[in-house]
Amino acid sequence: MYPKGMYVPLFIAIVAIFVSTSFMVLDHLTFKVHRSHHHHDDKKTNQSICDSFTPNFPTIDPSTTSILCVDHNGCCNFTTVQAAVDSVGNFSAIRSLIWINSGIYFEKVIVPKSKPNITFQGQGYTSTAIIYNDNANSSHGTFNSGSVQVFSTNFIAKNISFMNVAPVPGPGAVGAQAVAIRIGGDQAAFWGCGFFGAQDTLHDDRGRHYFKECYIQGSIDFVFGNGKSLYENCQLTSIASPGSRSINGAVTAHGRASKEEDSGFAFVNCNVGGTGRIWLGRAWRPFSTVVFANTFMADIISPEGWNDLNDPLRDQTIFYGEYNCSGVGSNMAQRAFYVQRLNDTQALPFLNSSFIDADLWLQSFSN
Repeated sequence: MYPKGMYVPLFIAIVAIFVSTSFMVLDHLTFKVHRSHHHHDDKKTNQSICDSFTPNFPTIDPSTTSILCVDHNGCCNFTTVQAAVDSVGNFSAIRSLIWINSGIYFEKVIVPKSKPNITFQGQGYTSTAIIYNDNANSSHGTFNSGSVQVFSTNFIAKNISFMNVAPVPGPGAVGAQAVAIRIGGDQAAFWGCGFFGAQDTLHDDRGRHYFKECYIQGSIDFVFGNGKSLYENCQLTSIASPGSRSINGAVTAHGRASKEEDSGFAFVNCNVGGTGRIWLGRAWRPFSTVVFANTFMADIISPEGWNDLNDPLRDQTIFYGEYNCSGVGSNMAQRAFYVQRLNDTQALPFLNSSFIDADLWLQSFSN
């Protein structure tokens, strides 16, 4: 399901080298690509790169879906993803499938509330990536730092990566949080996608969301927010500093603030690995709710497993559960006292797509 060995880290290393934090470097590289594309008068290379462009557009019903094409070499109507998003009519009733060719798209993308029913379809999460390098300092807050920000409903992404390549924060760094994607709309679904960053990679902000066979990488709170989301068959990879005896990372930081809110994260049939010494979750807010079920956990998980942010009052209201997990990190013998070892009945509501009311919306996205 996932690339073996060092393939994904190598992919990210290449991206990081390509995308310098200097816009001048990026502009220069982009210019060279476009310049070579327009050398039609060169006798030795009189063919355009677009002559061999053969997009694998999916079969669609034009009465319900339209296709927009994005290619950074200029072989489509759009060279940026944002331009394609902007071209979609406000509150369109039909789905707009934005087909994005292989390549690196260095841009900040916003899908506003007025643009529902949009699909981003890449060519593989190690082939197509939208990336940017904002952090909390540069964007006036963590929530604004996302390379991609989705506020509309019924958003879909398939086979594409979302990255933030801001510098990885050191211990005690202030304002270095850097979000790869913020998902603030209801009914969003992601298939075969990648999410890459360090601190606060995936901002699962609010609404019901579904993630299937995705790769999620980060160090501290790299899945955070107040969404109600199901993660199935996903790889969660910590890049926290290796060799540390102290805890230096966390997978989740769920932000449920009250009993009345209906939110939580459920991780089912997932795999947690990587480097560092990490918690499964930190209680960002008092009613933080996270469950791991049927998940393999490597030995990077600290024995206590979870953290209440040194607020004993939260121990009475947070809901942290584990069910039928495996691997060295799943040993619950020394778990914090407030962590629940779920039985079959307690785990059942978290184990399938009914957790996110999928019967009301998800089935129409999976075609």
